[in-house]
Amino acid sequence: MEGYVQKEFEEKVIQLNRVSKKTKGGGKISFSALVAIGDRNGRVGFAHGRAKDVSQAISKAVTGAKKNLHFIKRKGDTIAHEVVCKSNAAEVYLKPAPKGTGLIAGGTVRQILELAGIKDISAKMFGSSNKLSNVEATIKALEKLKG
Repeated sequence: MEGYVQKEFEEKVIQLNRVSKKTKGGGKISFSALVAIGDRNGRVGFAHGRAKDVSQAISKAVTGAKKNLHFIKRKGDTIAHEVVCKSNAAEVYLKPAPKGTGLIAGGTVRQILELAGIKDISAKMFGSSNKLSNVEATIKALEKLKG
């Protein structure tokens, strides 16, 4: 394919909110986006962006995520050992799985692990269902991994 440029990172919009603020002249509407990026090879990042329209909010979040990259240590297609991490009220438990098991995780944890390039893992979220807290807990847990 001529003219096709492959992107360095894959982007996933995890959450998109319509936010309104009441002012003297009426309501001001804006949008907030939580975006995660990854190269499926151990690099993953996330950020939150706000703007007057959806596309600007997403592009702001992507720019922020590129500045907030984390490098994940993997062992083949899985992780080296079990890890538990907490962020605010969200707690994540990650456990390595044998080859061919697949990604056993739900919601935001699954999206982050996919972007990090981890294919065989078992994960469980406890506590909060807040997506930002879940993303933070997952990335903190992945950073705790040792070779």
